[in-house]
Amino acid sequence: MATWVFENPYSVDHLTPEGHPEQVGRIAAITAHLDLPQFADLVRREAPLACEADLALCHPQSYIDKIKAARPEVGSDAGPVALDGDTFLSPASWHAALCGVGGVIAGIDAVMSGQAHNAFVLTRPPGHHAETSTAMGFCLFGSIAIGAKHALERAGAGRVAVIDFDVHHGNGTQDLLWRETRALFVSSHQIPLYPGSGARGETGVANNILNLPLPPNSDGALMRQIYKRDVFPRLAEFAPDLILISAGFDAHTDDPLANLMWDEADFAWLTREICAFAQTHCAGRVVSALEGGYDLPALGRSVAAHVAELMEVSK
Repeated sequence: MATWVFENPYSVDHLTPEGHPEQVGRIAAITAHLDLPQFADLVRREAPLACEADLALCHPQSYIDKIKAARPEVGSDAGPVALDGDTFLSPASWHAALCGVGGVIAGIDAVMSGQAHNAFVLTRPPGHHAETSTAMGFCLFGSIAIGAKHALERAGAGRVAVIDFDVHHGNGTQDLLWRETRALFVSSHQIPLYPGSGARGETGVANNILNLPLPPNSDGALMRQIYKRDVFPRLAEFAPDLILISAGFDAHTDDPLANLMWDEADFAWLTREICAFAQTHCAGRVVSALEGGYDLPALGRSVAAHVAELMEVSK
């Protein structure tokens, strides 16, 4: 079995205003690395479109209709439509968001069926800030949370763990999985920082949320200590059948939107440790999806390090 990468054909057409950090160039920065010879063994697939029934696993129909109605018409010259100060819709954004969700679902199906060992979803817009009825933080739909519900309701998983190592707290995923006792949500993130949530005291209805705030200017050594001490023992206790990763790379020391000091070696270590845990506890089943990361060179290198570790365990 190999590592599968699901690529979103609409990501390059999801447009944000000039100067916006969540930009089209993020995809090119990553594919420039994944096109190199050392990644030739990747199985690359086009992410399918999710349907509204998939979105409804986490979002009410009224919210789905609101996002659909807000998108500008194809051919409109008015520019992207602002849902808030950070989050924008262009004519292709609806399909880009559906493909992000569809890629996560397809990755889960491939891994749970044994076709793929693990998978990475290369997509934008990201998803982990989208709450039940609120688009925010560049995000429209909670792709990873929807994937968790899909795995639980349709794909045969009894328990799903979600690990979010984006530098920003995954408030949307937390909101969407707050009452889902079959899911464990783990988020490491800088505090103080947008969106202002993610304190240790936010634990879900059944202690199914584990938030790990990290102080500004802390480095990968602290991250490694906390994951060894707090995360992997909790995962072992939970005993998931599948691990989903919200893979944000904005904890990198070069990233302009935050103040952590990780580097590519830290992302590689964390991916390697998650995969090693999965090999022992859930048949290696890991599906990762791109979230943040806004310094383009650092993003490309960090995703390459992440995917290389996914491939290594798939050999």
